[in-house]
Amino acid sequence: MASAPAPSQEPIPATPAALRVVHDAEGADLTAAERAAGQFIQALGIDTGSEGLRGTPGRMARAYAELFSPRPFDLTTFPNDEGYDELVLARSIPLRSVCEHHLLPFVGTAHIGYLPGHRILGLSKLARVLEHFACRPQVQERLTKQVADWLQAQLEPKGVGVVIQAEHTCMTLRGVQATGATTMTSTLLGLLRSDARSRSEFLTLTGLPR
Repeated sequence: MASAPAPSQEPIPATPAALRVVHDAEGADLTAAERAAGQFIQALGIDTGSEGLRGTPGRMARAYAELFSPRPFDLTTFPNDEGYDELVLARSIPLRSVCEHHLLPFVGTAHIGYLPGHRILGLSKLARVLEHFACRPQVQERLTKQVADWLQAQLEPKGVGVVIQAEHTCMTLRGVQATGATTMTSTLLGLLRSDARSRSEFLTLTGLPR
């Protein structure tokens, strides 16, 4: 009597290596930046010779270098062994960036969520991805979409949602001086855009109107 054939076994996919994410900008020249900052301040009619202002060009250069230098990180993912298929949402992630039109800061919070596919993401990496794209001259609309598109491409989830609420000092401290005004932007991809139930759940948990 012939023996039954051994059951076929699907190959176990290899665990992907953690992706090292590094900002692609060249290193800052702090000496040149300090010199330019001093010239800029003096061109506005401000005397930098006083004790309080003498070190301001250097402090200004270092401050902007920090704002434009996201920390490198490893994008670690893990197998979704339990087949979890509900929303994963990190709320109220602190955000700071710089408006590319005036080089003035905008600050606020971001809500970032996704519907897992085959892999899940270390939760702290949602904040790291936000920082990676925020630490450069930005506009809020682009920042929102960059975070969502990048997570969709790297994680291949069933859906991604990003909501950002921020106060722009280029709007509140100058020009119209609309103190207290905030700007909200959102990007929804995959099922969080096409499936009404998933979309409603995400918007409800982030506090946005459905």
